[in-house]
Amino acid sequence: MNTDTTNAFIRFRRELHQFPERSGKEVETQSRINAFVRPFNPVRIDEVGGTGLLLQYGADVAGPTTVFRADTDALPIQETNTFAHRSTKAGISHKCGHDGHTAIMARLASLLAQQSSLRGRVYLLFQPAEETGQGAQAVLNDPIFAAIQPDRIYALHNLPGFPQGAIICKSGSFTPSVQSMIVTFHGRTSHAAEPENGANPAYVMADFLLKSKALINPDTQADDFALITPVHTVLGHKDYGTSAGYGEVHLTLRTWTSLRMEQLVRQLVDSLSTSCNGTALTTEITFTDVFFANENHQEAVEEVRQATHKLGYVFTETEQPFKWGEDFGLFTQQYKGAMFGIGAGEHSPALHNDDYDFNDALIEPAARLFLELVKLHHG
Repeated sequence: MNTDTTNAFIRFRRELHQFPERSGKEVETQSRINAFVRPFNPVRIDEVGGTGLLLQYGADVAGPTTVFRADTDALPIQETNTFAHRSTKAGISHKCGHDGHTAIMARLASLLAQQSSLRGRVYLLFQPAEETGQGAQAVLNDPIFAAIQPDRIYALHNLPGFPQGAIICKSGSFTPSVQSMIVTFHGRTSHAAEPENGANPAYVMADFLLKSKALINPDTQADDFALITPVHTVLGHKDYGTSAGYGEVHLTLRTWTSLRMEQLVRQLVDSLSTSCNGTALTTEITFTDVFFANENHQEAVEEVRQATHKLGYVFTETEQPFKWGEDFGLFTQQYKGAMFGIGAGEHSPALHNDDYDFNDALIEPAARLFLELVKLHHG
């Protein structure tokens, strides 16, 4: 591959970095991707999931169907980097590398354009709203995507802290089940001198938080690993003559499997009921930012391993899942597939750090690995 080709995809990645957009608002991003990939002659391009794009290569309906997915959204983080391609939007930046994942998928599109024939169909999914856990569901609900029914689906994520270009994967849970639980407490205000005339949720909230702490199992080696992190609380108002009558507790929950998550939620609901027993409080529970556990299928993992070895890359089988959530798990709940990591360099700033930037040296090797998976199924 010549230097001009390499630079074209690096420039595209850096353009995306300069103009980031938050989850569900990737309108300009969608337009930029569309304009950049059209010269690579897909069979068709469809808008999916609101601000996503779906490219099709190959038209053989009798052969296998494979989907490759990249995420496109940015984060509400103020960038501290000062390089030329720094974010132009205050308080928004690509601090998870989705600009790089998008560039990798665009490079795969250019490689597929060079294939003389394909058995079956290959789809490249540029998915919005990964960071909120809503993008995968929006795509799955889209009739255009629902009609595909892929035999395999693959995705990757860059991994700071690992050797550059190393491929990291494992069967079973690769990323955990994650969701946030919001409990609202409705009581009754009263004069602070007469709290007995009201219903203040403060001590019930404290009791519930302590009960939730007892449910934590921080042992990442254990199958029943469970992490409960308080992230936000609300209680009353700064009116020192009034006993509070309203409160909120926000928790983020993590488990290795979706089944364990269901169990943990039941335990928390039971604990809440116990804490509120005998009080005049009423409560409401809502959930947000839901990420299903990403369960890598054994066959798909072996295919990633095979493709990695064929290219001469380093393959590392991690023993434990990563603790961050990934909405690609919603796809692997329904279809056989795998997510794998590609090392971004051992000295790279961590994901979501304000000084993080995607390593452009990953674009070509990652795209080549995806192409090898295409050849495996469609050659």
